[in-house]
Amino acid sequence: MQKKSGFVALIGRPNVGKSTLLNEVLGQKIAIMSDKAQTTRNRIQGVYTEDRGQVIFIDTPGIHKPKHRLGDFMMKIAQTTLKEVDAILFLVDAKEGRGKGDEFIMEKLKHVTTPIFLIVNKIDEVHPDELFLLIDDYRKRFEFTEVIPISALYGNNVETLLDQVFKYLDEGPQYYSEDIVTDHPERFLMAEMIREKVLHLTHEEVPHSIAVEIEQIKRRENETVYVGAVIVVERSSQKGIVIGKQGKLLKEIGQKAREDIQKLLGSKVFLELWVRIEKDWRNKPKYLKEYGYREDEY
Repeated sequence: MQKKSGFVALIGRPNVGKSTLLNEVLGQKIAIMSDKAQTTRNRIQGVYTEDRGQVIFIDTPGIHKPKHRLGDFMMKIAQTTLKEVDAILFLVDAKEGRGKGDEFIMEKLKHVTTPIFLIVNKIDEVHPDELFLLIDDYRKRFEFTEVIPISALYGNNVETLLDQVFKYLDEGPQYYSEDIVTDHPERFLMAEMIREKVLHLTHEEVPHSIAVEIEQIKRRENETVYVGAVIVVERSSQKGIVIGKQGKLLKEIGQKAREDIQKLLGSKVFLELWVRIEKDWRNKPKYLKEYGYREDEY
């Protein structure tokens, strides 16, 4: 049987569940998850391989109006991705309903000829009657190729979504070997895992003015992997929050991130964290490149 393959973009407002869906499809974590908006900053590729073929899912940053140079970078990634894929999954939040952000995205999609699926996520949080009304509301405003309600968190209807994706893909080559689930290096994934824990544990106190840089990775004689990483913040007050009283919060960030990194590497990990202040780094090209946000790659 000739296999199918193709590239599929996940787009939507920040915090609609794109990373949750990607991790659910792949069966493991490659994209960080947080209840805060704009968690994903870089384009993250997840590779799903099965008997029917291979789908390369691209989890883009949430589409939004930029407020700084990092925001400009994130929007450029998202918009560039739309031109390079075979299908687009536009995720919306069933509980929140249609908002200005969704209108903004649909306006961007008007000139796209690629098949566009409306994926209504978080259906576990609404009554079926509300769901039907919401779907009808979206259909009146945009002509979607398919409409699929799902719960990415619980895996509801995700198999149906995959069936529909394969239906619209052409026959093609297998781009990656079967054991590959992402094209990102381990260093990138480690940094993302640490950043996720900072976002989760600092709540609203340190929003998105943080970056993580992996400075050192060494495999020691006893097979333990040493990882040295720096958490970058923009203000001294944020540094105090991340470190916490007597270093308690930084220690907790390290413990939780170490667990994820150990699963990723399959080895014992010694993780050492520091916190550094770089004022207004999100608006400085030098730091954006240094922390992995390279415009020339997109």
